[in-house]
Amino acid sequence: MSETAPEPEDKKTDVPEGFDKPTGPFANRKTPSFASETDSSQEVHEESLDTSDNEESDTTCNLELEAKLAEMKDQTLRAMAETENIRKRTEREIADTRKYAVMGFAKDLINVSDNLRRAIESVPEEEKQENEVLKNLFAGIEATERELLKAFAQKGIKKLEPLEEKFDPNFHEVMFEAPSTEHPEGIIIQIIEPGYMINDRLLRPARVGVSKGAPEAPKDGEDHHVDQKV
Repeated sequence: MSETAPEPEDKKTDVPEGFDKPTGPFANRKTPSFASETDSSQEVHEESLDTSDNEESDTTCNLELEAKLAEMKDQTLRAMAETENIRKRTEREIADTRKYAVMGFAKDLINVSDNLRRAIESVPEEEKQENEVLKNLFAGIEATERELLKAFAQKGIKKLEPLEEKFDPNFHEVMFEAPSTEHPEGIIIQIIEPGYMINDRLLRPARVGVSKGAPEAPKDGEDHHVDQKV
């Protein structure tokens, strides 16, 4: 009597108690492994989480880099603006130095110009005509004054002689005020000493006398009032 050969270990199928062993095409089918599918799904989920974390980290890093780039750009623009301001300020200072370098020297020379004018005005017209030597000396002083004023003009220095002009405290200095029937109030009626400008700066204000306007007429009976005593 022949004995049935035992089934291979990998083909054995566990059959619960009370059930028949499966036959036919399904006899040797293995039971699906649900545990391995669960493990694979968990691995995929973990990989997805890792990818999401990496993306968030990259996004945060990009934002930080953009913020630093914007900050550096702002600092660069500020530095460029400051450099431009310094350049303009330096150019302005150089231009002012060129324009006003002779300012101190000019203040000394205007006194020389004043003395030349006083010398010219001190000579009477009659004596100039009668005395040939004095006439020649006078002509030399006038020529010297003209040359000095010409040199002033080349350096941007000009004389201020505001006779019969409106008084301006920015350029004029009042030495006295006097009533005048010919000039309204605030008009310059006499130049005591001329002023000088260098380009747009004041070297010395013109010293002047200013009109107070027409004098007030006395009121009726003001000078003829007599106290009457009883």
